[in-house]
Amino acid sequence: MQDKNKVVIYQVLPRLFGNLNERLVRNGDMAENGTGKFSAFSALALAKIKELGVTHIWYTGVIEHATKSDFTAYGIRKDHSGVVKGTAGSPYAIKDYYDINPALADSVPDRMQEFEQLIERTHKAGMKVVIDFVPNHVARQYHSDAKNPFIADFGEHDNTSKAFDPRNNFYYVPESTLALHFNHEQEEHFAYSEFPAKATGNDCFSSQPGRNDWYETVKLNYGIDYIHGGARYFDPLPDTWLKMLDILRFWAGKGVDAFRCDMAEMVPVEFWQWVIPQVKQRYSVLFIAEVYNPNEYRNYIHTGQFDYLYDKVGLYDTLRAVVCGQAPAAGITRCWQSLEDIQHCMLNFLENHDEQRIASDFFAGSPLPAIPAMIVAAAMNTNPVMIYCGQELGERGMDEEGFSGMDGRTTIYDYWSMEAVRNWINNHAFDGGKLTGEQQSLRAFYAKLLHLAASEPALSKGLFHDLMYANLSNPAFNTHRQYAFLRQYANEAVLIAVNFDSAEQTVNIRIPANAFSNCNIHDNSLAAVTDLFTGETAVGTLTDAYPYTISLPPYSGKMLKFAY
Repeated sequence: MQDKNKVVIYQVLPRLFGNLNERLVRNGDMAENGTGKFSAFSALALAKIKELGVTHIWYTGVIEHATKSDFTAYGIRKDHSGVVKGTAGSPYAIKDYYDINPALADSVPDRMQEFEQLIERTHKAGMKVVIDFVPNHVARQYHSDAKNPFIADFGEHDNTSKAFDPRNNFYYVPESTLALHFNHEQEEHFAYSEFPAKATGNDCFSSQPGRNDWYETVKLNYGIDYIHGGARYFDPLPDTWLKMLDILRFWAGKGVDAFRCDMAEMVPVEFWQWVIPQVKQRYSVLFIAEVYNPNEYRNYIHTGQFDYLYDKVGLYDTLRAVVCGQAPAAGITRCWQSLEDIQHCMLNFLENHDEQRIASDFFAGSPLPAIPAMIVAAAMNTNPVMIYCGQELGERGMDEEGFSGMDGRTTIYDYWSMEAVRNWINNHAFDGGKLTGEQQSLRAFYAKLLHLAASEPALSKGLFHDLMYANLSNPAFNTHRQYAFLRQYANEAVLIAVNFDSAEQTVNIRIPANAFSNCNIHDNSLAAVTDLFTGETAVGTLTDAYPYTISLPPYSGKMLKFAY
């Protein structure tokens, strides 16, 4: 069941958000570099996030995962450093599905209570909570000490002599020992021992995964025999299915409102078809799938019953190419055409933890060239939109943190902090006093855009009409660097035009006759015109008799509302 209003998601790693340490050491541990805590999301912090127009906060890295930090004093098993990426560890190498990352708590023994309090504060601030559900793989040394004692742990009853058994939770390489020949940690410490070797999370069914494999994780068995041609064994229900249902219900019972399902397409769609309705029978929650195969989109929506899917391969990749001058703006049209029947189910974004920062040298080098792309992502349809903490401040992601390296991404593996976010938080004052004027203007833009996308009826629930087909041969409109479309609801129409060019452009936009009929607005009728970004008002008209002229500054867009 989808939310009635437009969903605006703010992704944030608590480990990074509340860390204000400026003296960071490459590969530094928790004592050296510090870590954010749940408590950093104070009522004031949450109010400032909500100011952006946010409806949902995706707290990334909440569930306990493998780490090199030592929490044995609290009864938590230590992870072998040879199967941990980075010092902090990957949030996607889950160590205990029923427990909280202890590094995020002020009081480790009270970590679950502190997360429950964060859920309560988030709800009180008027937003909903999203967390990761990682169904495809677990940490090499997965062990739950927080589960109900009557529930068997993953792999506890596996027949490890078989490469595949439909009753097993894992896949095995019988009579083989795991060998990580590339891993320097194996030389510095006693080698990590695993016999028989388990298959690795990225479908690597070998005892010798490579450096680029997800070697720190183990693939979970949902009843598909990948070893012998992919036969499916779903009756009786695989034990892994039952365990995952209990885990989802456990977190939904804590008040979690949505699950971002990691690598959902690596898990059989039949599982989702079964589990999502089971969870929704008891809880009103959303399910968001990370998927990358467009051929499977409709399968995961219609059969798998997901509410929303990542639009990475289509819209993200296209917008990035347009921003970088590698593709024409007219190519955006093909994105919605290929997904027209499911467009309302696609989650739009320009940044997340997997992608390079817009302002990094690997993407645009500055946050400004992506402003027109963000307008398109937020205002093109009724579907949800997401931003990543720091995106609204132009965070560059150009640090060389450690395991992550200097790759234009903000690390998920290392203890670190983000300069732009530190300056915005400004010693918990959240007054942005240390931000530059450009950063303050950028944040104001994001807040305005996201509020408009969620609150303007034409944008949040109206019709969409692409105008590019009417302007392909228009000499006063460059379809390589400009994009235009209409949104309409009731007696209002919003004309949206964006400019990906580094120079100001004055464009004449042709509005064809069928745009008026399709959008149910009158040709050549006087209307009150409001510039939604500036609030300026005038009187104007749209007609197919002559183009509508708009001046667009560099890297910008305009949204003009015509009220009839």
